[in-house]
Amino acid sequence: MSITLINPEGLPQIGAYHHVAVASGSKLIFLAGQVSWDADGRTVGAGDLAAQVERCYLNVAASLSAAGATFEHVVKLTAYIVDWTPDKIEPFLDGVARAGQALGHTPTSPATLLGVAALDIPEHLVEVEAIAVLD
Repeated sequence: MSITLINPEGLPQIGAYHHVAVASGSKLIFLAGQVSWDADGRTVGAGDLAAQVERCYLNVAASLSAAGATFEHVVKLTAYIVDWTPDKIEPFLDGVARAGQALGHTPTSPATLLGVAALDIPEHLVEVEAIAVLD
């Protein structure tokens, strides 16, 4: 299995993610959106976007692990953020960095960030889903 992350010429070089992932493999893994729940279904980081982003990414990592994958196998991430405004980028990136530090690998796969009106329950500020490829 091979994943090559690319930032094409003519597009901005953004350190938080790559624009393109080229993957070859035979096993596709599609994760349901992960919210900031702990194993008992309690919301982690109520009211704290960075803490919730960190927990979402850790939950993505746990889901990937259950399928035999890691963030290094991820070809696409999508984050849904409630009531998105540009000032939320700093806590979002802080949460990603904290998760990366805990995991020993900061995800830089192609990513899309979408603002949404609401998620499943009012306490959830963010949800993250992923697609991964394995041999």
